[in-house]
Amino acid sequence: MRFTNNFIPTLKEEPSESEIISHSLSIRSGLIRKAASGIYSFLPFGFKILKKIENIIREEMDRTGALEVLMPVIQPGELWQKTNRWYEYGPEMFKIADRNKRDFCLGPTHEELFTTIAGAELNSYKDLPINLYQIQVKFRDEIRPRYGLLRAREFIMKDAYSFGADQEQLEEDYNSMYKAYCRIIERIGLRYKIVEADTGLIGGSSSHEFMVLAENGEETIVYCDECGYAANADNAEYEINASEDAGAQSEKELKEVHTPDIKTIEELADFLKIKNSGIIKTILLKDEDSNFYAVVLSGDRFLNINKVEKMLGKNLVFINEENNTLNLPVGFVGPVNMDKKVKIIADYSVLARKNMVAGANRQNYHIVNVDTDRDFQADQRGSFSFPVKGDLCPKCKNMLSFEKGIEVGHIFKLGTKYSEKLNSRFLDINGNLQPFVMGCYGIGVTRLVAATIEQCHDDKGIIWPESIAPFKTVVIVTNMTDEKLKNAGEEIYNNLISEKIETLFDDREISAGIKFKDADLLGIPFKIIVGRKYLQNGKIEIESRATSFKTETVPAEIQTYLKKN
Repeated sequence: MRFTNNFIPTLKEEPSESEIISHSLSIRSGLIRKAASGIYSFLPFGFKILKKIENIIREEMDRTGALEVLMPVIQPGELWQKTNRWYEYGPEMFKIADRNKRDFCLGPTHEELFTTIAGAELNSYKDLPINLYQIQVKFRDEIRPRYGLLRAREFIMKDAYSFGADQEQLEEDYNSMYKAYCRIIERIGLRYKIVEADTGLIGGSSSHEFMVLAENGEETIVYCDECGYAANADNAEYEINASEDAGAQSEKELKEVHTPDIKTIEELADFLKIKNSGIIKTILLKDEDSNFYAVVLSGDRFLNINKVEKMLGKNLVFINEENNTLNLPVGFVGPVNMDKKVKIIADYSVLARKNMVAGANRQNYHIVNVDTDRDFQADQRGSFSFPVKGDLCPKCKNMLSFEKGIEVGHIFKLGTKYSEKLNSRFLDINGNLQPFVMGCYGIGVTRLVAATIEQCHDDKGIIWPESIAPFKTVVIVTNMTDEKLKNAGEEIYNNLISEKIETLFDDREISAGIKFKDADLLGIPFKIIVGRKYLQNGKIEIESRATSFKTETVPAEIQTYLKKN
């Protein structure tokens, strides 16, 4: 492909709307252009990368025996109403109505439709197991689309759905897809971790997320180098390191301290000359039945409300100054002498320490030397905060590590959640109707584009892994007005094309400096430079984008070098 015949609108300047490097570089390199907030057009360069990722995914899915289908984007609302997800999804679902006022949605996922088809067409255990997949556009009406392709309102996913007769068949399909996802990410050439995750709105008994490691990752990965335990921060288990700032162990008497206008943990720690971990943070919550809860945790930690909701089996809202009907002073709330109608939920972080500081439940006062059990009783105990540095692995008790990552894949053991609700059943070996035992498996195609850029870039631009690079090499003639250089470039380009080596020929009549900058920005793995050295000794330069290593060779050896590298 010749640059002059292509459509690669590169930009020198940083796009004003970009917040992270993948968003900036995908625009600057001409991969995408914004159509509306969270909606992007893929230009030729970006579309080629997209198709290469799709091909890798398709090859690995086919290798597992999964069968490709294509489902409609528009789905009937009645299917989603049967599973109750029409209401659970909330405003993030794009809902539409046709001229006859019938409900439809732009699919954020396809469990309902796949399950309905399976129920209609797969009648016997002899038809099972089967795994169906598609590569399709999905929609999510994000409240605040941002980060370019990472949080878009329209995106492309591969989603697969397995149907089995029993748990054993589900486990086989799940393990097969687990391995396939590993191969997909490894073939692209990315560093990643697999973590235990929450099942969320999709549901099911368990799930795993596939995280591409990146400094700007939106997720925190918690893992153990010793035993291999890994989970996202939302789902991570851990043990408190009792040796870490356990506080004075000898008991002291409770004492009330005047703390005028001090409401934050930081202000209180500074005022009392103590660490944040020596403070009991008390967070008030209320459920839909107007039951009240006070979650207590150490001041160096943050509440994981999902864990509290899962333990209680209820949705919760925070109590603040606007909805506080307890007449407790926000900012000075504590578990000692708490209102009897408030249940106290204690995080393990407060159970491991003595002589802590807590709100006194009256304006401008705190209590020092608070001990759990002696000074207040917890109705529930458990892990209700996010892990922090110093916490221990729940399996082997070694120190946990933390890293940022981007979720690109998520697989679920659904069980019979959807087949039961949609009455999708098959006849078992005994002639009895049974619900399908299902799994679902999603991987983000457009997210993989962004995640690759986040992991593979430098200050010059993108560094595409060869597996998904739009071209393996770019031929740069430093001076297109020099006939000898131009003819050499043409010959090299034609030879590479004849060898089926994907090549971009930068035949623009512009300065060599701009060509070099564009080549680095675009991230093509190898630059073949036809310039001054060719005129001097008949040699060209080959430069690796990933390593910046340069070598000189004669044109006849280019193909051999590229095939070895």
